[in-house]
Amino acid sequence: MQLIDTFGRIHTSLRISVTDRCNIRCFYCMPEHVTFLPRHELLDYDEITRVARILSELGVRKIRLTGGEPLVRRDLIKLIEKLRQIDSIDEIAMTTNGLLLADHAHDLKAAGLDRINVSLDSVDPKIFERITRRGGLEQVLAGIKMAQHVGFDDLRINAVAIKNLSEPAILPLADFCAQQGLRLRFIEFMPLDADQNWENASVLSGEEILATLSAVYGEPSLLAREDPSQPATDVQFANRLVIGMINSVTQPFCGMCNRLRLTAEGQLRNCLFSTVDFDLRQPLRNGANDDLIRSTILDCVQQKKHGHGINSSSFERPDRAMYQIGG
Repeated sequence: MQLIDTFGRIHTSLRISVTDRCNIRCFYCMPEHVTFLPRHELLDYDEITRVARILSELGVRKIRLTGGEPLVRRDLIKLIEKLRQIDSIDEIAMTTNGLLLADHAHDLKAAGLDRINVSLDSVDPKIFERITRRGGLEQVLAGIKMAQHVGFDDLRINAVAIKNLSEPAILPLADFCAQQGLRLRFIEFMPLDADQNWENASVLSGEEILATLSAVYGEPSLLAREDPSQPATDVQFANRLVIGMINSVTQPFCGMCNRLRLTAEGQLRNCLFSTVDFDLRQPLRNGANDDLIRSTILDCVQQKKHGHGINSSSFERPDRAMYQIGG
C-alpha cells in the first residue's frame, strides 16, 4: 500500500518532532518567552517508533528528527536505535541547531543516524545573536567540526534568509561552507514566526540571494535533482560550492511534496501550513490497534490540499509556530 493523496503525490518522507523545547530563541521560530508542553504530553519513544513502523508499512522510507531542538530531548540516541531497527527505513536524518552537537556526534553516528542538517543563519556573531537571541556560535562551529570528524560526510547547513538582516551574512556563510566542504541551503522566511510579524516584504528571495552569490562567484551551473521531491534547487559554482535554494514562498514546490509531519505531542500533519491536525496520541494511549492508526494516517493524506497558498488572498496561517510543528 502507498500513501497517495488526491493529487497523485506519493508520501515517502516523515518528519518527527521529538520536542518543542529549544536552547535558543530564533525569532522566526519561537517567542522570546515561551511555555513548553508538559513532558507527559509528548509521545514517548515507543509511541513514536510504533507510528514510524506503521508508516513504513505504508511506504515511508525516510525519517527526519526535528524539534524544537532534538538534542535537548533526553536519551535521543535510544529513539534512533529503535527507528534503526525498522527494516524498510532507508534513511534517518536530523536537523539541529548544533549547540549540543559536539557532545553527541559520536553517539549519533554509532546509533545509526545517517545525515545531519545544521541550522546556521550566519557566521557573524552579532547577526547570529540577533536572530537566536542567545550566544553560542562557537559551540555550533565546534559541533560541525566534530560531526565531520566522526564521519558525517554529507553535512548540510540550513540558513533562513530575512530581508534587511541576512544580506551581510550571505557571502561569509558561503565562504565558510566552501572552505569546510559543506553544502549550504538558503530558505526563504516563511509565515511561521510565533510573534506573527511576518510579511511578504520580509522575504529575502532565493533569486536575490543567487544574484548576490553570482556577482562574486560567477554564474553557477544548475544541478540535476537527486530526488524529484527535494525542496531545494541546487546550483554549483566554479569553486565547487554547492548551494540549494529553498524558495518556499516565491516559488512553491507543493506539487512534488512527499512529506508528512508528526508533532511532539502526536498530531499528524499533511503540510507545514496545515490548519488541521490528526490526533494519533489519543488512540495510541487508548489501546487502538494498528488498523485504526492506519485509518487516521490515510485520512490525513487524503485531506491534503494542493498547496499552502501563501501568495493567495485565501491563505490562512496555522495557529502553530515553527517550534510547535517541527522544522
